[in-house]
Amino acid sequence: MKTKNVMIVGVGGQGSLLASKLLGRLLLTKGYDIKVSEVHGMSQRGGSVVTYVRYGDKVYSPIIDRGEADFIVSFELLEAARWTEYLKPDGKVITNTQQINPMPVITGVAKYPEKLAEKMSDAGIDVDAFDALALAEEAGSAKAVNIVLMGRLSNYFDASVDEWMRAIEESVPAKFLEMNKKAFELGRNFG
Repeated sequence: MKTKNVMIVGVGGQGSLLASKLLGRLLLTKGYDIKVSEVHGMSQRGGSVVTYVRYGDKVYSPIIDRGEADFIVSFELLEAARWTEYLKPDGKVITNTQQINPMPVITGVAKYPEKLAEKMSDAGIDVDAFDALALAEEAGSAKAVNIVLMGRLSNYFDASVDEWMRAIEESVPAKFLEMNKKAFELGRNFG
């Protein structure tokens, strides 16, 4: 199988590392060679966090270059727009519609761009944008946005719900298991 590439992008503290760990576990059970690379910005200060997940028959490098991502999974709209140059022409952006103001917006130096999902779509990008935060809160915690997004991503993978659930069971603490399973189902079945 040709190598496939998934970028998981967000802001520090949103759970992108758990999402990449979950995806990696799932792909390992499917027998793929996997490389995961975590690229941290100023994550403790709300800066960008990017994780690359590459899988296939044989993967030689953990890094995804511009124009190579099959999927960009984004926890926040501006982060989705920021990384679109890494998307393949036939790639897909799966993004939460939540907006988290970066420092220039907080300090009043800049404004948060309007209608980002529409602008990406108008530019020819295949965008699946939805309110993952509302679904996470429905599941029991705003912190479950990462698992809601993995649920949405699961619609584009050749893996059963049972395989995803096993990966969740191996990735999250037992006391949060039911909430995360619900978050996954809400993301998978949304719309």
